[in-house]
Amino acid sequence: MEQAQKMQVIRLEALSDNYIFLLHDSEQNVAAVVDPAEAEPVLKKLKELKAELVAIFNTHHHQDHVGGNKQLIQQFPRVTVYGGEEDRGRIPGQQVFLQQGDRVPFADRTGEVFFVPGHTRAHIAYYFAPQSGETGDLFCGDTLFAGGCGRLFEGTPTQMVDSLSKLRSLPDDTHVWCAHEYTLKNLQFAVTVDSDNADLHNRYDEVKARRSRGEATVPSLLGVEKRTNPFFRWEEPTLQLAVNSNDPVQTFARLRGMKDKF
Repeated sequence: MEQAQKMQVIRLEALSDNYIFLLHDSEQNVAAVVDPAEAEPVLKKLKELKAELVAIFNTHHHQDHVGGNKQLIQQFPRVTVYGGEEDRGRIPGQQVFLQQGDRVPFADRTGEVFFVPGHTRAHIAYYFAPQSGETGDLFCGDTLFAGGCGRLFEGTPTQMVDSLSKLRSLPDDTHVWCAHEYTLKNLQFAVTVDSDNADLHNRYDEVKARRSRGEATVPSLLGVEKRTNPFFRWEEPTLQLAVNSNDPVQTFARLRGMKDKF
């Protein structure tokens, strides 16, 4: 009989379209939180679980990802705050400065750190590999979205293609826990540039139905992104034709520019 995983991922809604992810160690009854946009939803769930917060895993410095840090630190002064080395001085309360390949432990899992600049110059992601044949979990902030990717505020197209390539290399059954409910709008754009993609049209119809019922579309699966997300498919001839380029980075850059104006 397989042993149940200790780490449970609880999705919390915040602000207008943000997701916060609470990682709960059911055995020790402690928790970590990924990108607390605000403190209140986290504190409410922790009170419900009667759990202590021991870690904050930030992916980048934007306010809608770190806005709850200070209040959570006040409530749980022993909490450890993690973030990227390049975000030094930009994340409230940061104590641990992570680089590509670093590892962070929680419950019975270990998260591998990916340095994924593009959306910001310092962005990182956390990948918790599967245990006991279960599914892995990727917390990617605003680098990869369900059906899309983040805007390039501080990075370059070359950096973002490199960053997305790192994430694209993970197993197809990896859960993609991205930080915003942007999926429907992302797919509305995707079908305009990848109109012959049957998998994409099926996904678009499914997401429209789910959103009409008020259901979340996060997490996604990495294999679904590989088949339907145009920002994972810069080598595809149909997408290169759509933007009149056979260069992968230029294809990505032109797709991102079109999405910015969509």
